[in-house]
Amino acid sequence: MMDGFDLNSALVCEGIVGDGCGGGRIFYIKDEALLVYDPTTKESRVLLRDLYNVLSISKKSCIIKIIFKERELDFDLAQVS
Repeated sequence: MMDGFDLNSALVCEGIVGDGCGGGRIFYIKDEALLVYDPTTKESRVLLRDLYNVLSISKKSCIIKIIFKERELDFDLAQVS
């Protein structure tokens, strides 16, 4: 558990410091949206909306892989301004 996030949940993943983009932040699905939480500022920001039937998320380097019931999506954090 980190800042109230269950890191064992399939809808939560942690950015590892030094792995590319978003190190040290928590990425999670809430209310059909992908959000990022910054533990330094204690604030969340919406990255993507309208994500329905998400089964899991994971992160490797700058890519967040979102697994839906019927498809997958690779979201590139390097493209976020």
